[in-house]
Amino acid sequence: MLTEQLTDDTRMPDEVNISTQVKGIYGGPRGAAIAVLNRIERSDAYLDKLLEIEMKASDLNDLDKGLFYELVHGTIRWKMKLDWLLTGFFHGNFTKAETNIRNCLRVALYQLLFLHRIPHSAAVNEAVEFVNKQRGQKAADMVNAILRNIIRNIEGLRYPEADQDLSHHLAVVYSHPIWMVRRWLKRHGEKNTRLLLEALNQRGEITLRINPLKIDIDHFLEILQKNNVTTTRSTYLPSFVKVRNLASVSDSDHYLKGYFTIQDESAGLAVQLLDPAPGERVIDLCAAPGGKTSFIGEIMKNQGVIIAVDKYKTRAEQVSQLCKRLEIKNVEVAVGNAEEISLEPADKVLVDAPCSGLGVITKKPDIKWRRSPEDILQLVQIQKRLLANAATLVKPNGILVYSTCTMEPEENRDQIVAFLDQHPNYQVDKLNGRFKGEIVSDDAIVTYPHEHLMDGSFSIRLRRRF
Repeated sequence: MLTEQLTDDTRMPDEVNISTQVKGIYGGPRGAAIAVLNRIERSDAYLDKLLEIEMKASDLNDLDKGLFYELVHGTIRWKMKLDWLLTGFFHGNFTKAETNIRNCLRVALYQLLFLHRIPHSAAVNEAVEFVNKQRGQKAADMVNAILRNIIRNIEGLRYPEADQDLSHHLAVVYSHPIWMVRRWLKRHGEKNTRLLLEALNQRGEITLRINPLKIDIDHFLEILQKNNVTTTRSTYLPSFVKVRNLASVSDSDHYLKGYFTIQDESAGLAVQLLDPAPGERVIDLCAAPGGKTSFIGEIMKNQGVIIAVDKYKTRAEQVSQLCKRLEIKNVEVAVGNAEEISLEPADKVLVDAPCSGLGVITKKPDIKWRRSPEDILQLVQIQKRLLANAATLVKPNGILVYSTCTMEPEENRDQIVAFLDQHPNYQVDKLNGRFKGEIVSDDAIVTYPHEHLMDGSFSIRLRRRF
């Protein structure tokens, strides 16, 4: 069969910039989306970095850029559900089809299922035209037949039955790896797991952190409202605001002037928990790309010193550039391995540890397909070494805050229990009502997307006793 012959033998060279290719056979937002999906599938490129580069390099207009972004994010977000359906309509082994064909069908099916403003005919015609250019009329006819067949049956599409295998059902219907679903079912039960999966499949909201060193917060909110930007103030952090219909954020004049940066509330809560004060010495042990470092600087009002540590020079430079844009002037960047770096002890130390990142799937949907249970085990060991070194960098009676952007106990509560067992000179610092009860759990800040409308996270404040 033709579908069995469409093996992955037409490769897009990784060294060629996608933005060059989209002007040819990968032209338009749909072609550009397929090109990016191909690159992600064939390399270790991360979605957010790849999109950032391509959005800047592309000659697509703003409307087409919006569609391009939606197609890439949406197709990755719903990949398992799309593949389940396409496998049922594809004559042959869909997983062995040529990458271009697979991603073309995924993009088209995503439009059919989720983008209701796009006519079915437009989604099908674009896919058929793309494949016709790639593989000729016969392959295009095959793609046309598959998509038309799905449209005819779209009201009766079937998925794995929940009563036969609940994990498989949820994994396909909510498009998450089955190992992830199983661990959440065990911990949260069916109802909360469904709510969590639904929340993780939502489009990530944009949250701005307004820079009080550059502009009055209320004045900036007035500017946004005058520009018809819908805003919602954070319940927990005065300088944070969720926004809608704010186009081209990173290209806006207010962004370039340093009036704001983009940061989720959950990340801000870890800094609020650290509670840095003007004049203190603070170490951010895993600083890049600099969001928490710069927030610390804003709270400290450029008084005192912040040592921002990162292992790689290029990432450390990101911290410097962000602080420069925001006019944070009390940051000293140190390039070094945070697991072993030796520094003068500080009043406060933040360990925003490398983690599985399962709390930020709304913003980075590719994470769920990159992670495995083995990754968590490896990350736990890295986190343990980071905490052990951080413990040596805190002054007596100083504060150590440990935070992650994941919801997994091995990386969070279990990690702290093990740390305290090995470090009797540390204890959990009681919060004593400093944060609203709904985000506090046993003197730690714990957030879930389905409960708190922000990324999943964990942060805890430890005090060195001696």
